[in-house]
Amino acid sequence: MIAIAAVSVVLRSYKITGPIGDWHSFRQADTAAVARNFLKFGFDPLRPRSDDLSNIQSGFDNPNGWRMVEFPLYQITAAGLARIVGILPIEIWLRLVSIAVSAATGVIIGFLVWETVGLPAGGLAGITAAIMYAILPYSMYYGRTILPEPFMVFLSVTSLWLLVRALGGRKQTGLLLVSAVIAAAALLVKPTAAFLLLPIPYLLWRRFGFSRRFIISGAVFGFISLVPLLMWRDWIRQFPEGIPVYTWLFNEGNIRLKGAWFWWLFAKRIGELILGFWGLIPFGLGLLVKTDDRGESGFFRWWLLGGLLYLIIIAAGNVRHDYYQILLLPVVSVYTAKGLAFLVTNRTFSRGVSLLLATVSFVFMLAFSWYTIRTYYWINRPEIVEAGQTADRLLPPDAKVIAPYNGDTSFLYQTNRQGWPLGFDIEKKIAMGATHYVTVSPTDNDGETYDLVRRFTVLVRNERFAIIDLTEPKE
Repeated sequence: MIAIAAVSVVLRSYKITGPIGDWHSFRQADTAAVARNFLKFGFDPLRPRSDDLSNIQSGFDNPNGWRMVEFPLYQITAAGLARIVGILPIEIWLRLVSIAVSAATGVIIGFLVWETVGLPAGGLAGITAAIMYAILPYSMYYGRTILPEPFMVFLSVTSLWLLVRALGGRKQTGLLLVSAVIAAAALLVKPTAAFLLLPIPYLLWRRFGFSRRFIISGAVFGFISLVPLLMWRDWIRQFPEGIPVYTWLFNEGNIRLKGAWFWWLFAKRIGELILGFWGLIPFGLGLLVKTDDRGESGFFRWWLLGGLLYLIIIAAGNVRHDYYQILLLPVVSVYTAKGLAFLVTNRTFSRGVSLLLATVSFVFMLAFSWYTIRTYYWINRPEIVEAGQTADRLLPPDAKVIAPYNGDTSFLYQTNRQGWPLGFDIEKKIAMGATHYVTVSPTDNDGETYDLVRRFTVLVRNERFAIIDLTEPKE
C-alpha cells in the first residue's frame, strides 16, 4: 500500500507547476481564488471571496466577491500550509493537498475492500482496488486538480472506513464519533458526499439490528454529521449575491433518464472516459461476483446505489460537467478491482484465457482512457496566462480588472486581481470600480477593444493581448 501511494503521488505530480488554464480551469480558478484571497485579505472562513465581482453566477452584482458554496475547508488547509511553510505558490499547495488526499483515498479504499470483501482473494481485490484508484487516468488528472471533490471523497471514504472498524471492534464509541465528525466535514466540503455516505444506515443496522442502540447511534451520527451543514447553509443565506444559481443542476432541459442522459453518463463518461471501454468487462464481472456474507455485498451495493442516485438526482450537472463523476471513482474502482481479481484467481473457466482477458482489459482500459485524458492537461489559450502575468506585473495591487473571457474566470484569475470576466456595460463597471481592461482580443475587429483604445490610455497592445487603463481617458 505504501508503494501504491507513492506511485499515486508520482503520477499526479505531472505538470504540477502548470498554470490554471487546463481542463475545467474556470472551476479550478474559482476554487483557487478563495485560497489566494485568504492570503490577501485574511483568514475569514465564514466569508470566502473569489475574484468574480459580476452577476453571472448568482444574478446579483457581487462587489465583495463572496463565494458562498461549499465550506472552504480545502482552501483553508492549502492556504494554511502556504502561510506556515511558504516557499511554494498557493496553486501548488492546493494541488499538493489534492494529491495527498487522493493517494490516501486509494489506500483507504484498498483496506476497506480488504476487510470487507468475502472473496477468497479479498486481499488481492483490496490491493487491486487501491491500484485502480491510483492509476486510472481520470483519477490521475482529477486527483491533482484544484477542486473540492477529491478532498470530499477522501473525507467520505475515511468516515466509512472508521465506521466499519468501529462497528467491528469492542471500543466503538470513540471511533464512531470520529467517523461522524469526518462525515460532517465531508458534507461541508461538498453536500453531495451524502451519496457516498449512504451505506452508513446499513452498517449500523447490520451491527445492531432494529434495536434501541441502532436508533441512538443513528440519531447521534446524523446529528453530528448534518447540523454543521445545516448551519452553514443557513449562514450563507445572508449573502445571496455569492450563491450561484444551482437549480439547473437537477434536471435542466428535462434531461433526466432521457437518451442523452444515458449516452453522456454511461457511454461517454463511465464507459469511455473513466473505464476506457475495456474496463467495462472487469467492472461487469465485479458486479456479478458472488461473495460470502461478511457484509461486502450489502455495503458496496449501497455504495453503488448511492452513485446511481447521484447520477439521477444531479442529472443535468453530471451531464454538463465531467468532473462531477469524481464521486463515482471509489465504487468504480472497487467493482473493477473485484472483476480483475476474479479473472486472476478463478478456477471455473480457462485460466490462461482469464489471465489474458484480465491483462488485455487492464492495458486497453488505461490506454484508451489516457487517449482522451491526456488532452485535459493542455493549455489551449496560453495567451491568457501571458496577458494575466503582464497585467499582474504592471497594475497596482488594488486594481479592479475587466478580463472578458465569455464569463470564464480563468483569465481573470491570471491577473491576480478581482474584477469581471465579461465585457459589456463598461461604463457601469467603471462606476463600480473597474480600473483596467485586459483582453486577448486586441485588434480593432473587436468593437469593444476598438472603442476603449480610442477613449483611454493603452498600457500594452500587441497581436496577443492588450491592457488599457480605464482611469486615464484621452484628451
